[in-house]
Amino acid sequence: MWKLVFIFFFILVIIAYLVPKRLTKIELYTTNLFALVFGINVDMILNFKYHLYGYFEKGFQWHGFIGEFLYFIPVSILFLNYYPYKGTNQTKLFYILAWTAGSSIIEFIVERTHFFNYTGWKLWYSICVYPFVFLILVTHLRIVRRLIKLDS
Repeated sequence: MWKLVFIFFFILVIIAYLVPKRLTKIELYTTNLFALVFGINVDMILNFKYHLYGYFEKGFQWHGFIGEFLYFIPVSILFLNYYPYKGTNQTKLFYILAWTAGSSIIEFIVERTHFFNYTGWKLWYSICVYPFVFLILVTHLRIVRRLIKLDS
């Protein structure tokens, strides 16, 4: 069943690759690298230190590690690519809440395949955390844009 998760992740990668990009190559590179490092570090702490969840079985799993690459990168591309930077605060809030809902639904489904296993984590924790994760991605991109502007 977890093989379907990888198929879904590959579809996300293809979609993220094919969509017209609104971000520059350096913005894509830095935000993807940041999303990956941030996501893997959070997962390492919550998995290995606090044992709140894990991938497949207890301990490190290559499939889970590869899955993080296949998920974090396209999600950050798609989220930031269509983020309404010039929209109203209400539009931005709705966008973040929509991505939170979508991410929570995906997490719910992925957990059911046993690709991802809760051992102390609850889905509602993710629902509360996702908006902050998405705000961190937007904040990081804004910092990158300021740094690029300073170098120009």
